[in-house]
Amino acid sequence: MTDSDCRSWFSAADLLTQDAAAPVALIGAPLGLGSITPGRCDLAPGTVRAAMKRMSVYDLETETDLSALRVFDAGDADIAELEPAASLAPLMACLPPLLRRYTLTLVIGGNNAITRPCVHALDSTLQRVGLLTLDAHFDLRDTDCGLTNGNPVQALLEDGMPGAHIAQIGLLPFANTKKAHEKAKAAGIYVATAAACKAQGLAAIAANALERLASRCDVIHVDFDIDVIERSAMPGAPGARPGGVTAQDFFDATRLICAHPKVRSVDLTEFDPSLDVAAISALTAARWVCETLAGVLKR
Repeated sequence: MTDSDCRSWFSAADLLTQDAAAPVALIGAPLGLGSITPGRCDLAPGTVRAAMKRMSVYDLETETDLSALRVFDAGDADIAELEPAASLAPLMACLPPLLRRYTLTLVIGGNNAITRPCVHALDSTLQRVGLLTLDAHFDLRDTDCGLTNGNPVQALLEDGMPGAHIAQIGLLPFANTKKAHEKAKAAGIYVATAAACKAQGLAAIAANALERLASRCDVIHVDFDIDVIERSAMPGAPGARPGGVTAQDFFDATRLICAHPKVRSVDLTEFDPSLDVAAISALTAARWVCETLAGVLKR
């Protein structure tokens, strides 16, 4: 039997192709330098691709079948040895052609500093683009000591992005400063705490945030910082803390978000494979890729 599933396994990794005619693109952004907590987030793109080999392309709960979908694998941007500030130019060179051509572009980080170039790549004026973050942190640290994974949102505000074009959900207590919270409020950023996301549902909060951004913006980038997930379920994220959202809520929100037509690019950040245990984080990241694709099929 040529289609025997004991002789072959058609996995999510088999959706990756070098055929540029595919409707979705994936690119690695292995930025590791500039992390507040030094680590190996630069290893994440390769680790996620490898973990995709362990994921099926069929969701029996919704009868969603990804097998006919293909994802153009654009390889990795050459930024592994760069500081965040220096990574802007190379990412701005490789991302815009993908964003213009593909329904959705997945950017696999790397640390959270890649979010700033992703937003710039969607709209260099920063006046037409919206940013939704699923993150335990505001990422509003001051930039006087340089760009890091702790200040991409602050850097975007300083670049001229309107605060009303930013929504941040999943924020945790005792993981942020009063100063960062005051900055968010003063800038007019939409804020939803982890408690609010649990009470109302992360997907419901995400839908509200998307509606707000879509009314103001032509295109939207979404930052999926994997440390928004509960620490016990996300050992490979140095910034994850107890009290984060569940992995299932993260998946549900991902599919809903990626079904939105104005969402043109997404990133997955802050996964450090060197900290992972039993591939828990790697498999979560691979499942996230599957959920993004399931969302695209709902458009």
